[in-house]
Amino acid sequence: MSELKTMTPQEVQKKLEAGEPIHLIDVREEDEVAEGMIPQAKHIPMGDVAMHLDDLNEEDEYVLICRSGKRSENVGWFLHDHGYKVVNMTGGMLEYTGETKPKA
Repeated sequence: MSELKTMTPQEVQKKLEAGEPIHLIDVREEDEVAEGMIPQAKHIPMGDVAMHLDDLNEEDEYVLICRSGKRSENVGWFLHDHGYKVVNMTGGMLEYTGETKPKA
């Protein structure tokens, strides 16, 4: 089995600060994103991802985010198996030190 691509929270933050195009999906639950999420991220709770496949573009690469990196890894394999390009942000929001704001 191939490995899932990964990126550190620091690498994600550098891309955002450099203005590079990056597609972020936060798969945490509502109460978690209410405490703060990366402003550029799209919120799709882990349990809802399968219902949102039509919202994703197979040409884009998506960086998946959760609290610690485990749930986003599981979602990553699911999307990978469905033909999407995905990257797991290792360490999750626990290690992310960039700007966050509560989900609007």
